[in-house]
Amino acid sequence: MTQAPLHPLDQAVQLEPAGEHRYRGHTSQAYWNMIGPFGGATAAVMLQAALDHPERLGDPSALTVNFAGPIAEGAFEVVARPARTNRSTQHWHLELLQNGEITTTGSAVFAVRRDTWNCGEAVMPAVPAADSLPRMAGFAPVKWLGSYDMRAVRGAKPDAAAGTENPDSLTQFWLRDAPARTPDYTSIAAWCDAFYPRIFLKRAGFVPAGTVSLTTYFHADAATLAALGDRHVLGSAQARVFRQGFFDQTAEIWSPDGELLATSHQIVYYKE
Repeated sequence: MTQAPLHPLDQAVQLEPAGEHRYRGHTSQAYWNMIGPFGGATAAVMLQAALDHPERLGDPSALTVNFAGPIAEGAFEVVARPARTNRSTQHWHLELLQNGEITTTGSAVFAVRRDTWNCGEAVMPAVPAADSLPRMAGFAPVKWLGSYDMRAVRGAKPDAAAGTENPDSLTQFWLRDAPARTPDYTSIAAWCDAFYPRIFLKRAGFVPAGTVSLTTYFHADAATLAALGDRHVLGSAQARVFRQGFFDQTAEIWSPDGELLATSHQIVYYKE
């Protein structure tokens, strides 16, 4: 029987053992940005190294990725080392290297999830259904956009006249992998970076900008993610402050049933 080809995301995060706590991978053209890999794919591959580790305990609860330098097309190594393992939580040290030089650092917290009292204060935005909206088109220099089926609700791209400012930096869109794929934690890690820098929308134009550090919090267990199947999720992102060359960017990922799957916060540099 012929084996079905791997999904592009599974190819992008595929790793081979390369020694104790070390894994070898390769950048993916399917998740290429203008001058390097899509940051979400980098976050996903660093998380995958911990997921693949034989000492892994539980599932991801938090992931922080710090983008220290550029990643070139080609091979790389990921170091995933458990720094401390407790009874129900595990703390990880992560690094991505090319040619022996660190390009990305990170940390992760894994946890054994238990049935407890639950309460959700956040409320999913009221938006049109995904199937009522057209799929967004990407643009040539950014290949990774073709790896997603995005349906814009608002803030799909800067639409004000150059030199003006939009009243807010809020973007909302429905999102799923393309081809469709049942999500897992690597999907979530990538989805949380699927929003262009908020300054593009606020300033209604493109300026040099890039993520410095991205932290993602996972609120759903593996069974909840598997139950989503190939349905879209709703993504929402907005900045809180732009100041002295840096701005923050918060994001939420919601299931179509109104369950908050993940939240993230990143700090982004910009130049005027």
